[in-house]
Amino acid sequence: MRITQLRRSRHRFLALLGTAALALAGAVALPGTAQAANILTNPGFETGSLSPWSCSGNLGSIVSSPVHGGAKALAGAVSSSDNAQCTQTVSVQPNTTYSLKGWVRGSYVYLGVDGGASTWTTSPSAYSQLSVSFTTGASQTSAKIYVHGWYAQGTYYADDISLDGPGGGGGSDTQAPTAPTGLTSTGKTSSSVSLSWAASSDNVGVTAYDIYSGSNQLLSVSGTSATVSGLSAGTAYTFTVKARDAAGNTSGASNSVSVTTNSGSGGGTGFKQAAPYLYEGWGDPPNPATVMNATGVKWFTMAFVLDSGGCTPSWDSSRPLTGGVDQSAINQIRSAGGDIVPSFGGWQGSKLGANCSSASALAGALQKVIDAYGLKAIDMDIENTDEFENEAVQAKILTALKTVKANNPGLKTIVTFGTSTTGPTYYGNRLIEQAQSLNANIDVFTIMPFDFGGGSDMYGNTVNAAEGLKAKLKSTFGWDDATAYSHIGISGMNGLSDQQETTTPAIWTHKPV
Repeated sequence: MRITQLRRSRHRFLALLGTAALALAGAVALPGTAQAANILTNPGFETGSLSPWSCSGNLGSIVSSPVHGGAKALAGAVSSSDNAQCTQTVSVQPNTTYSLKGWVRGSYVYLGVDGGASTWTTSPSAYSQLSVSFTTGASQTSAKIYVHGWYAQGTYYADDISLDGPGGGGGSDTQAPTAPTGLTSTGKTSSSVSLSWAASSDNVGVTAYDIYSGSNQLLSVSGTSATVSGLSAGTAYTFTVKARDAAGNTSGASNSVSVTTNSGSGGGTGFKQAAPYLYEGWGDPPNPATVMNATGVKWFTMAFVLDSGGCTPSWDSSRPLTGGVDQSAINQIRSAGGDIVPSFGGWQGSKLGANCSSASALAGALQKVIDAYGLKAIDMDIENTDEFENEAVQAKILTALKTVKANNPGLKTIVTFGTSTTGPTYYGNRLIEQAQSLNANIDVFTIMPFDFGGGSDMYGNTVNAAEGLKAKLKSTFGWDDATAYSHIGISGMNGLSDQQETTTPAIWTHKPV
C-alpha cells in the first residue's frame, strides 16, 4: 500500500522520532584532556573583567551577549589597523603537549600560541569551536595564548577558552583547593537549574569553579553560584562542582545534588512517533483516515510549508493555511485520533528559512502555522545549497526554532537533513554544532538515509548512518548512547529513490537491531 506521496518522487516513510531527553546545548563544552586541567585564568570571562587577559589597542571588552556559556564573553572590536589581539601568558612545563580550545564567533577569528601553532575559522552567525595542540620546547616555561580577529572584518567574540595540560612553575604550586561543600539547588524551571555552594580554600587562591553533570563539564564561573540552562523538561540531572586555582590544580568533587526540572505544559512524556509523509499537492494522495485504520499510524508529517512571498507561510507557496485540502486532511486525521507535524522547506521551492530576512521574522512565520493548527511539533526539512549548505541560514533556522520553542511551552522541534552512509556530512555536523552553540534545544535530529549514490545495501547504509549520527550527538552534547538515540529520527524512502536505490519493508523484516 502506498501511504506517502511527495514531490519529485520522494516517497518517504516513518520518521521515527525519539523522546525528548537531555539537552544541555549552549551550556555544554566538549570535554578537554581527561587527565588535565584548564590552566588559563578567567577562561570564560565570568569575572566581568579582562584580567589577566591583555588586548591590543584597548579594543577588548566584556559583553553579556552573545555568549557561549555562562553570562559573559570577550568582544574584540577590530579596526582597519588593529586585529584586537587578546593574550594571556601562563606557566607551562617543557617538552609537554598542551591542548588549546576555544569558542569563537565572527569573521576570520584566530586562536593560537605565540610563535607556535594556530587555527582559525569564519562563523559570523554562531559560536564555533577552535582546537589546536602544541608541544613546548625543551626549556620552555611559559606560553602566550592569543585570540584575535582580522583587520576591518568587524567585532569578534570569544568564550570558554581552555588550555589543558599541567601547570608550570617547577612545582611552586602543586596544592589543590579544598573541595566545595554544601552544594544545593536554589531554584529550577523546566529548562534550567540554579546552584550554589560554599567557597573552597586554597594556599594561593581559587580562580574558578567548574560545574559538572556526570563527567561532562558544563560551564565555569568565578563565584559560588551558577545557573545551568538549556535543560529538558521533566528530566533528572545530577550536578557536582570542583574548584580550580591559577596553576591548574583541581579539587575533588563537591557533594552531588540531583534535581528534576519542572514539567513543561506539554507534559513530560516525550515525543516518539511514526509519522509518514503526506503530501496533498500532487498526484492521488491516500485518504489519511483509511491509512490510519489499516496501519495503526496516528501521526503524519505534512509536506511542505513554503514562502508565498514576504515571509508568508503557505502550503507549497500556493495553498492557504486554512480552508483548503491540507486543513481538510488535518481535520480527518485529528477526528480519527491522530495529529500532524508540518514540514517546512524540502529540496526545492521558495523556502521561509532562506527568504525571511531574520531569525525573528522566520520565528514569526513559524508562529503563524503553530497558531493556525495548535501544533505540538514542527519539522524543518533543511536541504540544498540555499539552506543546508548556508551556515548563516542554518543559524537563522536554529535561532527561530529556539524562539518558538520558548514561546510555546511543550512544542517539540525537529530538524531533518541529508546524510552520508557513515553519518552526517560536513554541513550536517555543522548544523549539529550550531544547534549546540546556539542553545537551540532541538528535540530530534532526523536524517534522510537515501540518495547515497546507488548504494545497494539500504539496510546497512541506514544503520551505519544512524550510528554515525549517534556518535556525533554524543561527542557534541556529551550524551550517553541511550540519550543520543532518543534524539535521533530516521526519514527513509518508500520505494525507489532519485538515485535508483530501492527500499522495501522486506529489507527491514527479521533484521537484527
